[in-house]
Amino acid sequence: MICNTSLPDKRATDECLVEALPESYERWRRSRLGRITDALEERLILDLLGPVDGLDVLDLGCGDGDMASRFERLGARVTGLDADPRMLTAARRRAEIESMEFALVLGRVEALPFPDASFDRVVAVTVLCFVRDVDRAIAEMARVLRPGGRVLIGEFGRWSLWAAIRRIRGWLGATTWKSVRFRTARELRALPEAHGLVVHRLRGSIYYPPWERAASLLARFDPRIAQWTTFGAAFIAVTASKPAK
Repeated sequence: MICNTSLPDKRATDECLVEALPESYERWRRSRLGRITDALEERLILDLLGPVDGLDVLDLGCGDGDMASRFERLGARVTGLDADPRMLTAARRRAEIESMEFALVLGRVEALPFPDASFDRVVAVTVLCFVRDVDRAIAEMARVLRPGGRVLIGEFGRWSLWAAIRRIRGWLGATTWKSVRFRTARELRALPEAHGLVVHRLRGSIYYPPWERAASLLARFDPRIAQWTTFGAAFIAVTASKPAK
């Protein structure tokens, strides 16, 4: 989830990532910027991930279960993992309200509490940018992925106005944005390749500035720009598969 306005007079702020508060996620989704941005991000994720009907899907950093519920509606057997008990509480509430049955687990991506080859799809969206031991995290993702399975990693793009504003906020004292890692498309591609995974597709999304009016005017051009470049994308995602034995 991109989840950012970067404007002090907006209620949907970076707190949904800094604090990981379920209420902040809801405020973001109620904002027009949030709805437009999340729709583009979800479209890219589902396009890259492919059909999930009948598959076992692991949603890392599942938050309040929004994407997990989407996967289940598409026919997947979903397990959501998050390190924040508050988010899992919100995800359980969502599952009850929406009559969903996805499993929820407290844990960290660097030490996944699952056996080898447990999942057909592993999804990590804006998670690794906050993880210190990224190599360990990806090794764990590869371990729990079945041969022939696919991993999707989505991260904050380095060369975007969204990232520039966040870096400035970090320089001004925002703790989270001091430690977050913004990645280029090349850096993102290298992560799964370093662990023996075969990269298939890499795409960008969210090319407009982090303002509601800009999103309303420019979102329609986003898919067209994504066909040509990842430069300027606030969100970049890559899919890679585990070679079948």
